[in-house]
Amino acid sequence: MSQVFEGYERQYCEVSANLSRKCTAAAALNGEQKKQKLSEIKAGLDDAEALIRKMDLEARSLQPSVKATLLAKLREYKNDLNNLKTEVKRLTSPNANLAARDELLESGMADAMMASADQKGRLLMSTERLNQSTDRIKESRRTMLETEELGVSILQDLHQQRQSLLHAHNTLHGVDENVSKSKKILTAMSRRMSRNKWIIGSIIASLVAAIILILYFKLL
Repeated sequence: MSQVFEGYERQYCEVSANLSRKCTAAAALNGEQKKQKLSEIKAGLDDAEALIRKMDLEARSLQPSVKATLLAKLREYKNDLNNLKTEVKRLTSPNANLAARDELLESGMADAMMASADQKGRLLMSTERLNQSTDRIKESRRTMLETEELGVSILQDLHQQRQSLLHAHNTLHGVDENVSKSKKILTAMSRRMSRNKWIIGSIIASLVAAIILILYFKLL
């Protein structure tokens, strides 16, 4: 999970909760006070939209597995922002003052309590979202650390295997050289043995010839 996205998310939840309070307050105002409050609300909506855009850009720059989760959360925030815009449109409509006045006269304290409950619900929802985001961030970090450790372990194993292969290659190269030298020595020995056989054969033949000559001359 991106810490940058988490920061934007926290700011948006604060802005959303603040806008909800201002909308509730604006519904009970009239005249210039209401205009001023609506002006503040519209400025807050601009800030909220800017945060939504920043979260969208940040989410799309992350890995696909993390991006899918963040974009799903972002859709919820966009829906929340659309609800706030709808509420602002209702407050700015020509009949908004009359409707608000009638509602206040009819419901009195009941409406105030309902507005407070709605505000509290929004705050609880924002807090729950932040807690869920924190848990997801921790889980993502843990997964990333485990993946990183696994990658390091695999690289170490590959390095050891490469060293073993290089050592085996060098050993085989040395064996090949020794085999070549042995072949040369055996070939030389074979040539010498052949030459010695011829020499010994020649000597034996000469001795036999000499013995025959000696016997021949003695028998005469």
